[in-house]
Amino acid sequence: MYAEAELVPISALQHFVVCPRQCALIHLEATWIENARTTEGRVQHERVDRGGVVSRDGVRRAFGLPLRSLALGLAGRADVVEFHRADGGERPFPIEHKRGRPKRGDEDRVQLCAQAICLEEMLGVPVPAGALLYGERRRRTDVVFDATLRARTAAVAAAVHALFADAATPPPPQGAPCKSCSLKPACRPDVARRRSVVAWTAARLREDPP
Repeated sequence: MYAEAELVPISALQHFVVCPRQCALIHLEATWIENARTTEGRVQHERVDRGGVVSRDGVRRAFGLPLRSLALGLAGRADVVEFHRADGGERPFPIEHKRGRPKRGDEDRVQLCAQAICLEEMLGVPVPAGALLYGERRRRTDVVFDATLRARTAAVAAAVHALFADAATPPPPQGAPCKSCSLKPACRPDVARRRSVVAWTAARLREDPP
């Protein structure tokens, strides 16, 4: 269990899966650069960020709902949580709004699963599924929170905590999506990769016997 002061943002899990260096730049170095993609995403979130609750067709929808998990050490907000009637009570169904279209990686599913785990801990009810709503398609992509995705989410949360504890920005990994990243001017991935190779070579030379 984590203490309140140790909680990390749920969004950091999504950033970490995309690129650990991106995660560190945003959350450790407070680096942020707007571009057309990030502006579009921010505009899409303006409605949900205002918060509030509405009910329609027997479904209650909470916007900007605060979330927390002491088990995984996470805190944040859900874009939308629908509460559906089930078994004499309500079953939460988190929905995360994203720009563009579904991604090849699992970064968005990990972020959404983290929200579900928070809801389960806070409300004491199972949250078996949720959805991602992509702006380009304007329809939901359902996500089932199975054992594999839950284990992946817990592992990413632990890795983010380790990154924060280390308080050091790692070099960019090979294959990071640098071309579409708004932080590329600050990250300078080519320079960072060259420096990491030089540092690695120097360390190996120091380890060699005379």
